[in-house]
Amino acid sequence: MATPFSVVESAETPAPVLPHNVEAEAALLGALMIDNRLAEDIQLKLRPDHFFEPLHGRVYESILKLVDKNMIASPVTLRPMFEADEEMKQLGGPAWLAQLTGSGAAIIGARDFADQIYELALLRALVGVGREMVECALDTSQDIDPKSQIEDAEAALYRVAEEGGGEGSVKSFAVATRMAVQLAEKALSTGGGLSGVTTGLETVNTRTGGLHPSDLLILAGRPGMGKTSLATNIAFNAATRLVRDLEDGIAQEKSAGAAVAFFSLEMSADQLATRILSEQSGISSENLRMGRISQQDFRGLARAAAELEGLPLYIDDTPGLTIAALRTRARRMKRQKGIGLIVVDYLQLLQGTGKGGDSNRVQEISEISRGLKTLAKELSVPVLALSQLSRAVEQREDKRPQLSDLRESGSIEQDADIVLFVYREEYYVASREPKRPIDGDDAKTFEAHEAWARDMERAYGLSELIIAKQRHGATGKVKLKFDSRITKFSDYIDESYLPEARG
Repeated sequence: MATPFSVVESAETPAPVLPHNVEAEAALLGALMIDNRLAEDIQLKLRPDHFFEPLHGRVYESILKLVDKNMIASPVTLRPMFEADEEMKQLGGPAWLAQLTGSGAAIIGARDFADQIYELALLRALVGVGREMVECALDTSQDIDPKSQIEDAEAALYRVAEEGGGEGSVKSFAVATRMAVQLAEKALSTGGGLSGVTTGLETVNTRTGGLHPSDLLILAGRPGMGKTSLATNIAFNAATRLVRDLEDGIAQEKSAGAAVAFFSLEMSADQLATRILSEQSGISSENLRMGRISQQDFRGLARAAAELEGLPLYIDDTPGLTIAALRTRARRMKRQKGIGLIVVDYLQLLQGTGKGGDSNRVQEISEISRGLKTLAKELSVPVLALSQLSRAVEQREDKRPQLSDLRESGSIEQDADIVLFVYREEYYVASREPKRPIDGDDAKTFEAHEAWARDMERAYGLSELIIAKQRHGATGKVKLKFDSRITKFSDYIDESYLPEARG
C-alpha cells in the first residue's frame, strides 16, 4: 500500500507535454524574415532560449545578428549560416526557411505570437521550478532544511518573474559590453562622473561615480560618528532625485535617483521620519521629539511633511529579521515598488539561518555579508549596509578607522565592493575637554583650555568619509560638513578656493 508521500507512476500514463506552440514560433520567424523592422520591438522581450524548438531559437538568434549588423535577414542571407545544420537538413535544408515566409498574413499577428512564445516559456520555466521543488522536498538523504528550500524556491520563482527563465543569468560578452556602454552613457548624460545612483553629495559622487547596481557597500563607524544619519541622507537624496527626474520627463531607468527600501533594524520608522523632517524643515530633531517648536515652526514642518508624502522611500522597521526574510521582502519590494537602492541599518542586527549555533557568530556574519552581496547581484541594485566597528579604534591615538576594525568578520571586507568609514574628529575632541578655568586658576589651566578650544574650532562641523576599499576606483578621503543639530551631511566647500570678494 502506498504511503501518503509515495509517488506512484503508471506505465500507461504518458509524460506530460511541456507548454509550447511551434506553429506560432514558425509564423513569427517567417514574419521577421519578411519585415526585419519587427525585430526592434520583439528582441527587447524575446530571447532565443524562449523558443521551445531549438532550431527555431537558432534561426531567431541568426536573424537578430544580421539585423544588428544592419544587414537584411531573409532566407537568402540566412542560407549560408545553416548549410551544415543537421536538424535543418532533416526538414529539407535551408529551403525550409523560404517556406516559413509563405504566409504574409503572419506579419499582422507577429507581436501576439511573440507574447505567446514568451508566456509559454515562462510556464515551462515554472514547470522546471516545480519539478525541482518536488525533487528537493522528497529527497530526505540530505539534511532536511525546509526553510532553506523555501528560500531557494522563492529565489527561483523570482528569476522566472524577472528574466523569463533560469538561463537569463548567462550573458554573452556582447550583452555585457552593451550594459557597460549604457552605464557610460548615463554618466555622460547626468553631467559627467555619475553612472550609478546619486548620494546627493557631489564630492562623494566624484570619487565613486555614485552607487552602482550589484555593488555591496559597507558604511561603518563607531557610535556617534553619524553613519545612520549619512545613510538616511543618501536614501532621501536618491529618492528625491528620482521624483525630480520623473517630473523632468527622464525615464526611471535613466535617472540618477532611485526608489529606496530602508531596512531599519535599530530605529523605528517614525524615528527615521523625524530625522528626515528635521533635515528638511531645519528644526532640530531633539526639539521635534520634545515638542519645543513654535507655531511658525509647526507650519514649516507641515509643509515639509506634505512635500515628502509621495517620496518613494519605503521603511521596514521589523526587528530581528533574518537574512532570508530580508531577501524575501526586498524581492517583493523590487517587484511591487521598483526599488533601485537597498539600505540596511545595520548588518550586525540581522540574523543568519542559525545552522552554526550561537557560538559561531563570525560564521553567521559571513553568511549575512554573502547574502547581502548575493541580493545586490540578484536584484541588480546597490545594497548599502551599515556596520559596527570594533573597540580597537578607541585604543589608538589616531581614531581613524581601518579595514581591520570591521567587527566580527573579515568576510565583510572581502564581500564588499566599497568600504566607507565615517569619522568625526569633533566627537573625540569634545570628549577630552579639560577643566574649565575659573578665576584664580593657574596659567596652565587657561592655556590647556585655550588649546582645546582651538582644536574644537578647527574640527567643528567637519567630518571625513574615508574610502578604504573601492573595486572600481581609488581609495582616499572626502571632507564633508555635518550639522549635528539636524543630522545632515553636505558637501564641504574650502573657503580658500572661493573667489575673493570685491569691494
